[in-house]
Amino acid sequence: MKNIKVIVATHKKYQMPTDPMYLPVQVGSEGKEDLGYQRDNEGENISQLNPAFCELTGLYWAWKNLNADYIGLAHYRRHFKGKQHDKDPFKEVLTQAEASVLFDKTDIILTKKRKYYIETIHDHYAHTMYPEPLDEAGKILEEKYPEYKPYFDKHMQERSQHAFNMFIMKKDKFDEYCTWLFDILFELTKRFEDANYSAFHARYPGRVSERLLDVWLMKNGYDYEEVPFIYMEKVNMWKKGTGFLKAKFFHKKYGESF
Repeated sequence: MKNIKVIVATHKKYQMPTDPMYLPVQVGSEGKEDLGYQRDNEGENISQLNPAFCELTGLYWAWKNLNADYIGLAHYRRHFKGKQHDKDPFKEVLTQAEASVLFDKTDIILTKKRKYYIETIHDHYAHTMYPEPLDEAGKILEEKYPEYKPYFDKHMQERSQHAFNMFIMKKDKFDEYCTWLFDILFELTKRFEDANYSAFHARYPGRVSERLLDVWLMKNGYDYEEVPFIYMEKVNMWKKGTGFLKAKFFHKKYGESF
């Protein structure tokens, strides 16, 4: 059995997978009541940046403080799906034994791509969010990592992506990715220090990061194995769908998560 740890980012008490691979982490825990989980404000951390960085404060904590051969990130309401089929979604979550088998073939596990059938990655972001941070991330790549810029431009015109900041990677690739990702995001936030965004739209670092994972993968030519993702709660597809259509056709930005 391989030494794998997947942090489960959460900001509230919630049912957690029982498999020992999973480690619940209270993100944005700085100054907050202790939920009884591992807190992201211990050791080297950026817990105070959680209002903008979202689950990435947990990712940063894991990068700097967690000791495992493979490290990953999941969410309290969204998990990697294993092979089990059950009415209880928590019995369907990917297990350490299943992940160990997958890591015999690859160094990276991802969720299956999320598809945007009627618009590109960039168009979807621009319709639902303010596009300036995403565009600026492209400029930062051009300045600091120019070899990645063609892959960024290519990905912006694609219609599917590995979403949700969900992945499990062997430690060396995990370190490589986090070093690259946080260097870009810290520079990005410097350039938008005076942006007057609402609390919802101020979470752009977390959202931009979702669009960078595939750029990193494509440029480096890394292979990976995909598994489905599973929601732990019912998703209001009507609300989600109408919000998407309003954004695309009536230029109404998202004001909440769906």
